[in-house]
Amino acid sequence: MNVKAEDPVFWNDAAGAQKLMRERTQLEEQLASLSLLERDLDDAVTLVDLGEAEGDEGTEKEGVEALKLVLKEAQRRQIEALFSGEADANDTFIEIHSGAGGTESQDWARMLFRMYARWAERKKFKVEIIEETAGEEAGIKSGTLLVKGHNAHGWAKTESGVHRLVRISPFDSNARRHTSFASIWVYPVIDDRINIEINEADCRIDTYRSSGAGGQHVNTTDSAIRITHQPTGIVVACQAERSQHKNRATAWNMLRARLYELEIEKREAEANKAAESKTEIGWGHQIRSYVLQPYQLVKDLRTGFTSGTPADVLDGELDDFMQASLAQKIYGGGPESVEDVE
Repeated sequence: MNVKAEDPVFWNDAAGAQKLMRERTQLEEQLASLSLLERDLDDAVTLVDLGEAEGDEGTEKEGVEALKLVLKEAQRRQIEALFSGEADANDTFIEIHSGAGGTESQDWARMLFRMYARWAERKKFKVEIIEETAGEEAGIKSGTLLVKGHNAHGWAKTESGVHRLVRISPFDSNARRHTSFASIWVYPVIDDRINIEINEADCRIDTYRSSGAGGQHVNTTDSAIRITHQPTGIVVACQAERSQHKNRATAWNMLRARLYELEIEKREAEANKAAESKTEIGWGHQIRSYVLQPYQLVKDLRTGFTSGTPADVLDGELDDFMQASLAQKIYGGGPESVEDVE
């Protein structure tokens, strides 16, 4: 790869050269992270050996805790190394829609919107808001994030489905417990290697004035774009830019990505089951429950994986849940709680 990069004619094909350079950078980062993992393992083993030799329980315990962290990181990298989907390495769109229930569900959709943005930031991915439609009183009716980073789609792809929240409602003057639903749809950003043809005659294109939190970020012209693909019923929208032309281009890219994901689902029986679980935002179709009252628990209903700290999960600590889902998909199983990982 380095030899190719030093070839005088290498940059004659700019697109190919950039792709190769990205691959080289990713490989260099992977090699560096493996070297760091080996060093951390050596340090942890040294601490354990030193503690045992000196009879120092504190040092030995520190070494054991370090070994647990190394194991957790090794398990994560093992799964990442097995990403084999055509678009696993790509950037990804995360689309959130509130379910029935008005303000309650719209506030829940806003919480999920923040949760995935925080998750992406924790992984040092770049996050862009593509679309955000505000609720009447609070929260959002829908929102779309673009998450950019190596393997972003590979990690996030198992999050598609209905997410359920149980809590004491901050909007209920009687402080009653409410159940809210919102759906997540994850699909990859597709590149030039994947050709998706769309008949524009099958699409309805609408322009509208964007909505959001207010202030300078809200467009004052009808620059937001919504495209409806009539044969499939797929709807995508973009209001990230003040330019209608840029929003239109992004919306077309989103539609191509959605159609690509739909085709993949048709090929895979497991993905078909996942699609069926998204047909209704309500009871019987959820993949994960977030219970804040009367007890504290987040449970993934597909893997059985649980966490007793919902606040941390809602602040973006999702890797353990994603890893359990990916492990189930790859190996047919995975840890059942955060404690099992630790």
